[in-house]
Amino acid sequence: MNILLLGSGGREHAMACNIAKSERCEKLYIAPGNAGTAAVGENVALDIMDFEAVGRFAIEHRVEMMVVGPEAPLVAGIADYFAETPMLAKIIVIGPRKQGAQLEGSKDFAKAFMLRHGIPTAAYRTFTAATMAEGEAFLETLRSPYVLKADGLAAGKGVLIEADLATAKARLREMLDGKFGEASSSVVVEEYLEGIELSVFVLTDGMHYLMLPSAKDYKRIGEGDTGLNTGGMGSVSPVPFADADFMQKVESRIVKPTVQGLHKEKIDYKGFIFVGLMNVGGDPYVIEYNVRMGDPETESVFPRIKSDVVELMEHVADGSLNQCGLDVDPRTAACVMMVAGGYPEKYKKGQPISLGEDMEEVQLFHCGTATDGEGRLVTAGGRVICATALARTLPEALHRSYNRAERVKWEGKYQRPDIGQDLLRTMID
Repeated sequence: MNILLLGSGGREHAMACNIAKSERCEKLYIAPGNAGTAAVGENVALDIMDFEAVGRFAIEHRVEMMVVGPEAPLVAGIADYFAETPMLAKIIVIGPRKQGAQLEGSKDFAKAFMLRHGIPTAAYRTFTAATMAEGEAFLETLRSPYVLKADGLAAGKGVLIEADLATAKARLREMLDGKFGEASSSVVVEEYLEGIELSVFVLTDGMHYLMLPSAKDYKRIGEGDTGLNTGGMGSVSPVPFADADFMQKVESRIVKPTVQGLHKEKIDYKGFIFVGLMNVGGDPYVIEYNVRMGDPETESVFPRIKSDVVELMEHVADGSLNQCGLDVDPRTAACVMMVAGGYPEKYKKGQPISLGEDMEEVQLFHCGTATDGEGRLVTAGGRVICATALARTLPEALHRSYNRAERVKWEGKYQRPDIGQDLLRTMID
């Protein structure tokens, strides 16, 4: 079948590599893609928020399946557009319709959903400009640090954690005054959970589900989780502390009630669910939902999936995911992200890249790359390329990933030197 994958980052490159390997995939298009995806499929210059243009392309190129990588088109309703347009309705769309996408599109919606279905999460309240005084009073009832989240999509920048009460109140006022535009017209204030984070991924047909490998990512730009938040500086899969007992709790307390809750509320959901978790003393709590795969977690999760992902997605489409198993590589994957100097603030684009020598069992996934007018590979984003290694142990996977990353060169390149080191310390302890 002809498949259209929407997106342009490392997540989409990793997904494209698996999709292209499927015997069910005849032709793979990636819109808009990057220099890496061009090697496994055909890049298409489409604005993925222009649903009419995407639909026309799908019709003209006889697309039978569309996989939506990023959240913005889902929250805006691309799955609904396809389902409600007669000439597009038969195309399989992997990604929830607009109502289900509110699990990521509105933090207030997600928190209320969790409360309705008894899913463990931090205590919270939601405030608007009209109830700002109540928000400040609620902050006074919480212990430091204070967590403030823009209700809507804010490009990964809408979560603030403040240690000082007065600063937290000031940040609440700034957010409700439009710091993040419409995304922060409502703000969720919640208690701070102390623990260690991880990500769990689920593929669901709306009634049945498969749990994909767990992962942990690293958001801060600096060593020791310091500095500004980024889109992600690396990831590891599986997570060593997420043992069978912990994952059983995740499934019974979070995954099952989430999928059952969607079905009970008649929310049409066919696609991925990213569950951001906090391990609090051995018990899982939901920090957030995303309605797609994470990035850079996909770059360590998808290389471990040995099953034919296109076949799995076909079962998602016809509601028969319960007939599938998941074949997972038992080895560890470690991903190290290489970024442009200055990221996540101001950085240069168009820097020529030398990829260096390949290594066995290590893949490079392009995140922000392009080809210039002279045919050279150049930087085209803040997060540029990541190196993912598979190995028998976490130390070996990290060593191989860093070794490969050192061979990639461009002016101003930066990478965090301590991906996975916290997990290694935990394993030693």
